[in-house]
Amino acid sequence: MALLRGRACSAPFPNACFLLFLLLVLLFAASSRLDAEESEGEKIPLGRRGQERQGSSCEELQSIAGGEARCRYLRTHARCAPAGYIDYLRLFYCGFAGSPAAGCAALALWLAVLFYLLGDTASEYFCASLEGLSAALRLPPAVAGVTLLSLGNGAPDVFASVVSFVSTGDGGGVGLNSALGGALFVSTVVAGAVALAVGRRGGGVVVEGRGFVRDLCFLLLALCYLLAVLVSGAVTVWVAASFVSLYVGYVVLVWTSLCCAERGKPPADSLSDPLLLLDGDDDIPTLPSHSKMAAAADATPSGRRVSLHCCLRALCMPLYLPRRLTIPDIAAHRWSRPYAVASAALAPVLLAATWASQSQRNAASSSHRHSLAILLGGAVLGLVLAVTAAVATENTSPPRGRRRRVPWLAAGFLMSVLWAYTLARELVALLVAIGYVLGIKASVLGVTVLAWGDSLGDLVSNVAMAVHGGHGGAQAAVSACYAGPLFNTVVGLGLSLALAAAGRHPSTFVVPADRAAFEAVAFLGAALAWALFVVPVRGMRVDRVYGLGLIAIYLCFFAVRAFDTLGFWS
Repeated sequence: MALLRGRACSAPFPNACFLLFLLLVLLFAASSRLDAEESEGEKIPLGRRGQERQGSSCEELQSIAGGEARCRYLRTHARCAPAGYIDYLRLFYCGFAGSPAAGCAALALWLAVLFYLLGDTASEYFCASLEGLSAALRLPPAVAGVTLLSLGNGAPDVFASVVSFVSTGDGGGVGLNSALGGALFVSTVVAGAVALAVGRRGGGVVVEGRGFVRDLCFLLLALCYLLAVLVSGAVTVWVAASFVSLYVGYVVLVWTSLCCAERGKPPADSLSDPLLLLDGDDDIPTLPSHSKMAAAADATPSGRRVSLHCCLRALCMPLYLPRRLTIPDIAAHRWSRPYAVASAALAPVLLAATWASQSQRNAASSSHRHSLAILLGGAVLGLVLAVTAAVATENTSPPRGRRRRVPWLAAGFLMSVLWAYTLARELVALLVAIGYVLGIKASVLGVTVLAWGDSLGDLVSNVAMAVHGGHGGAQAAVSACYAGPLFNTVVGLGLSLALAAAGRHPSTFVVPADRAAFEAVAFLGAALAWALFVVPVRGMRVDRVYGLGLIAIYLCFFAVRAFDTLGFWS
């Protein structure tokens, strides 16, 4: 889960960051000579440029002194940052050559916006599609909780990991370290904060022992498997697939244990219950959303409130409107027939544009005609779907009935995945560029900045659940601190390794393990060992002793990372 969840219209901070970023770019980049001096540099054919970009690590840039010299180097060489829609290195060294502080501020603002967009897309659109699909498919609560619910919560982490392995030039170092760093942060800082929060009332809470030990043992088993892969240094498709199969075994164990424990009885309340709508085929999926609170606030308008509301809506449009117009959404509290028709028309166009862009990046300039044909096909398909949506939908309510809902839900799922993948790709590209600017390895940023950004949502939600949800909320919060990292580590890294190995087949894929990855594995193993020892010894009680020990482990890890970055070990 990512930073700053919620609908764009109810979160003005990331929108303000977006506008400030655009303002800084316009002020400084407009006065630069990027376009004027482009012709003076070396002309690189499109096909060769794409190949050099993928293979270049930009290590020479660090050895060049001075911003102007680095700008000239970037103009005369293939772009060294990972494939993204914005060339951040040229923007920083050329567009902001006269004001590096403004360049750093622009990159920081854009980083906050991308974190917000990735988390908001996952929570508002991706999770809504998953909820509707689980209701339409009538999945049991146990299966929905450990599959679709985990996928919805861990979507930003999984997408960032897959993008790093498949689309960047660092071979997956950012994705590997961010997944391990996120798992370590949630299993230590988040779990420790939950323990400290519940420890203030009556000396802690007693958790269900079988589920607690099961989750920790599976996470420890996955960590040992991953350590073996890191030590070997290479992985095949079958090894990666077997890694993913660990989660299949976990799902089967959860399902069978629940069936054995609750035979003949309805499932107990759990985190997965809000996902399932089993009352009838006409139930429309609804999610708890900040937009509902915004709607409630709009119900009592006044002069100042109306003005403030209009300003906030105008501020939110640049971030909200593009996704609203391209992601089919049938959630009842957001239903709008004009938006539905527009998304049916524009979603195929966006898919075609993304496909054409990818083809053009990896092919020679002769592919322009092919790209035009793809865009034309997407436009025609969008027109047909828009007419169909206009005829088949109503103004007052979204489509009803399973047969009508499933195509919309599947389309919403597909487009939310496309948006999340695109945003994750841009986020990873920005982090790699920031690493070059600051002289820090991208893997270090992955294990810290990216891991923190993707895990702060877990910190807020789990602590709130533990404080306000009573004993059941504390139990759910503790379970989430280990089930979430298990999903992100096994499915996120396993799927990333499988896709990367498939791209190298029949050769093996070299795993980009560095010191940061091994340190994260070691401290995560120490945190799991501490939890497996302390909690059973104290009668399955989660309290301050357990929490302080976990936070101390993460502080030790962070100190080691800081000393390593400052060169104390070299």
